[in-house]
Amino acid sequence: MTRGATVRLFVAVALPAAARAELARWARGAATSARAGGGHVRLLAPESLHATLCFLGSTPVGEIDAIADLVTGAGAAGAVGQLSLGAPLWLPKRNPRALAVELHDDAQGALGALRDDLVRSLAAIGALEPEHRRFRPHVTVARLRSREAPHERLLPATPALAFVPRAVVLYRSWLGPTEASYEALAESAFGG
Repeated sequence: MTRGATVRLFVAVALPAAARAELARWARGAATSARAGGGHVRLLAPESLHATLCFLGSTPVGEIDAIADLVTGAGAAGAVGQLSLGAPLWLPKRNPRALAVELHDDAQGALGALRDDLVRSLAAIGALEPEHRRFRPHVTVARLRSREAPHERLLPATPALAFVPRAVVLYRSWLGPTEASYEALAESAFGG
């Protein structure tokens, strides 16, 4: 039995352009220190910065419309208040492959509640197998080009930045030879 055509999907919170620009500026400085320590860091383009809520992975094309409807409903019904930048992170801790910035949910858990609602809804239609690890909101700003961990793990402080995310988005991920690109398939402004 053949499964049919599939696409790589994930659901994320879209960041305002000013927040993406500030994160990209910080990442350039952080990557310079990591390179000085021997790491090979590839910065992500500012337009690709987002906060992933659910990674769906390889998904049958025929399920896209149902998933898009859930995402659109989640954005219209949900409201995520102000988020602020936290500490810089090497992820995962033991053998880092990414440089990220932690997000703090200043709205008393609204981002986590949105993610939990999405996970339940997506699991109910069979589009997602829920993970059992704790949700750790963050924005990935760079990836390591090799498996070699950066020698310098200390990172500069992140900017004091707070923002309100603009929308929840269903993305298709296109894997390229050096980096991934993302295509928005469905988007819903919060409260809209």
